[in-house]
Amino acid sequence: MIHFLSRFLFLTFLVFTLNLNSQNIQSPSEFLGYDLGTQFSRHHQVVNYFKQVSNQLPNQVKLEKYGETYERRPLMVAYVSSEENLQNLETIRQNNLKNTGVNAGTPTKTDIAIVWLSYNVHGNEASSSEAAMKTLYQLLTEKQDWLQNTVVIIDPCLNPDGRDRYVNWYNTTASTPYDINQQASEHNEPWPGGRPNHYLFDLNRDWAWATQIESASRLKIYNKWLPHIHVDFHEQGINEPYYFAPAAEPFHEIITNWQRDFQTQIGKNHATYFDKAGWLYFTKERFDLLYPSYGDTYPTYMGAIGMTYEQAGHGRAGLGVLNDEGAILTLIDRIAHHTTAGLSTVEIASKHAEKLNTEFKKFFDNSNLTYKSYVMQGDTDNIESLKNLLDKHEISYGFAQGGKVSGYHYNTSSQGQINTTSKDLVVSTNQPKGKMVKVLFEPNTKLSDSITYDITAWSLPYAYGLNAVASKNIVPTKTILQAAINNTISKTATGYLVTWNHLKDAKFLADLLNQNIKVRFTEKPLKTEGETFNSGSLIIVRGDNKKVDDFDNIVVNTANKHNRKLTTAQSGFSTDGPDFGSPEIKLVNKQKIAMLSGKSTSSLNYGALWYFFERQLHYPVTSINTENFAGLNLNKFDVLIIPNGYYSSILNDKGLEKLKSWVASGGKVIAIGNALNAFTGKNGFNIKKSETDKKDEDSNNLIPYADREREAIKNLISGAIFKTKVDNTHPLAFGYDTNYLSLKVSSSAYKLLGKNHFNVAYLDNNPTKVSGFAGSNALKKLNNTLIFGEERIGKGSMIYMVDDVMFRSFWENGKLFFANAIFFVNNNAVEL
Repeated sequence: MIHFLSRFLFLTFLVFTLNLNSQNIQSPSEFLGYDLGTQFSRHHQVVNYFKQVSNQLPNQVKLEKYGETYERRPLMVAYVSSEENLQNLETIRQNNLKNTGVNAGTPTKTDIAIVWLSYNVHGNEASSSEAAMKTLYQLLTEKQDWLQNTVVIIDPCLNPDGRDRYVNWYNTTASTPYDINQQASEHNEPWPGGRPNHYLFDLNRDWAWATQIESASRLKIYNKWLPHIHVDFHEQGINEPYYFAPAAEPFHEIITNWQRDFQTQIGKNHATYFDKAGWLYFTKERFDLLYPSYGDTYPTYMGAIGMTYEQAGHGRAGLGVLNDEGAILTLIDRIAHHTTAGLSTVEIASKHAEKLNTEFKKFFDNSNLTYKSYVMQGDTDNIESLKNLLDKHEISYGFAQGGKVSGYHYNTSSQGQINTTSKDLVVSTNQPKGKMVKVLFEPNTKLSDSITYDITAWSLPYAYGLNAVASKNIVPTKTILQAAINNTISKTATGYLVTWNHLKDAKFLADLLNQNIKVRFTEKPLKTEGETFNSGSLIIVRGDNKKVDDFDNIVVNTANKHNRKLTTAQSGFSTDGPDFGSPEIKLVNKQKIAMLSGKSTSSLNYGALWYFFERQLHYPVTSINTENFAGLNLNKFDVLIIPNGYYSSILNDKGLEKLKSWVASGGKVIAIGNALNAFTGKNGFNIKKSETDKKDEDSNNLIPYADREREAIKNLISGAIFKTKVDNTHPLAFGYDTNYLSLKVSSSAYKLLGKNHFNVAYLDNNPTKVSGFAGSNALKKLNNTLIFGEERIGKGSMIYMVDDVMFRSFWENGKLFFANAIFFVNNNAVEL
């Protein structure tokens, strides 16, 4: 009895002390100097509030910087829990990783729930960072009990650059008091809007590909924790109230019954609070769990209960807007809803902490997966690029030990086998992250429903251009470290040669051009010094660079920097094929490149191209605002890139004549995706659309209203992979085989180009769909259609890229086509 009484007094004292300490915490409104929700807070204010709270209550809040954005804003997470848990934070983390098998050993304790709350991945969905501050405050002042067995990790803003772009614009343009009319300027963001990051990427679709610095930085810290629950806070249109779990079909097949069921339990818990407050919501619609690169699916495939919460608002809502139902939606409302859903999530996690741990551990049992190993063959650079991605996810791999491996053969889409060598990469599902391996490598993703929110095919062997076999057996591996190439100078050499197979070769070329080194490429295969060099191979001739004082050092050091193997040629006389002075060996022009941006341009495609030039190719490009196109002096440039977009306003009759005249005099246009529509059927251009049968379109009018959405998917292609034919004798396809796997993200289709033009990559009369969903009507349009082609106009060229090789920057095998388009196509062209 005395023991019980002393324990009771101690707990009473502890709660009293915690409450006393929490009363000293400033509320967000007190700290900011304005009522939360009456203004938008800039990112630094959000960060400063978290710093203030961690300083006021250091025994319960630990703040950690995990990276910086491209614009140098900090990326932060806060660990929030009880004093005891925070003192034992590292032990809790290690125990959790032992529970997954990532760390060896038996956990000493597994009754602490780990909940990760991520806010503001889309910068103009700005209520969530405000809600992050309020959630932090309420956890520490009102909900201390939940923290006794829960660690809450809060990332208040995943996209600081996008958030500040939106907030700074809104604070500049908004009326005082705010204007609720939807037509007011404060409800209509200018291009590109605050949604994306610095390079205009959608960070909510970058979790798996981790192309952006925010995503790559986040993965490092996420993999240190692997939380039990992860919530991604978003906003949707102003007329949809609130969305929370459970998610919509299709669910990926690896998602467990427990994950499905607990999503429903969480949703029901939210519903009690929303119902009590009279707030509307919906569940089980729109937002599925399939595409692996979202903030809900990626954590799900890492064992968590991954969820998206969507509040009405988005960039159109501002501080307050009148929606279509006549209700005024305010920022204060939006903050309240997100805060309630976040706190409800922590509550139910606290109530089920032990069960969360138990089921979380079960997820990492991969014994029931059909395929045990994925074996990949191909270009060494493609293998290395894939390894770099796997390293970001801390997924283990090795190299084959030789011998035959049987299984599903990716190239033939049937059972087959390959003879392996020590150069072949092997990724096994017999590791803690085996289910994520399955998701990323499986040749075909099983669809329980063809209506999905995103693409339906992404298999990494296809994306990286690798031949692969999925085996039902564990393939033994060994560890091999790739040795760095160490080229040496040859002062007697006529020149140096480099093969052309990968984007890394294009980076090497770009680096040399930036250093004013003249480089040639061969349009025909040649043999010299006992080696064969295929079309596209680079030749750096000493005679071309007589004015370069340190020629050999520059070439050799640059090759070593890019890990490119140089072959020294003592003579320009080839054993076979063209000699170095042949007309078939052309000088690469140091291209001056312009690219359209701004209104009418797809910000996503423009951003991916911008990122490509600045962060991958490292070659200068001049961005030209579409509003300035009429006054643009095209003669200052060699290449004009027109990203995916709709350009009827600038490429009118006058604009097209201007462009056509420039091309005829030797200019080169690279048009991508919907940009092709600007030239389709126009005088002087050969590009034409492939259309469906008019009877099929008319029959749609007979479909019942309730069936229209499902019937409409017959006309869609949801990110499917197709096998294309390739003319690899054309410079646009140098470095490729006679087949290429293309990711189609729309049903747009264009007829093959006519006489005197070049269909470089195309679909034949019976296109092969390798993976993903494509509707029956969309498939009919694809027979004999263009993927990539060149149309000659006078001395110049129009290059049409129907499929976007830069889509989310993850389809690595397509990027060499784009480099070829820049540097090789129609180089010193002769008018046909």
